[in-house]
Amino acid sequence: MSWITGWFVSIFVAIYLFVDAPKHGKNKWLWSILGLLFGLFTLGIYLIQTGRKGLGWTVLIVSILIYSIFILVYVFYFILLIIGYSNA
Repeated sequence: MSWITGWFVSIFVAIYLFVDAPKHGKNKWLWSILGLLFGLFTLGIYLIQTGRKGLGWTVLIVSILIYSIFILVYVFYFILLIIGYSNA
């Protein structure tokens, strides 16, 4: 279910970048493809590049924290699988 939410966020970011990039003289196709692939991380970098540094750094730091938490959760899950943890 969470991967569906992630795709919706990435699609929303890509659409926003596709519409907003030409207003700042940026390549709309490049930024929208990067937004689709990397989501909020790309949005943070884009906002920094277009002069909205406060919001950009906030989005970038929050996205790094979210990605880090997901990575740690999956690593912990696979470690538990390897050592043989079960609910039974």
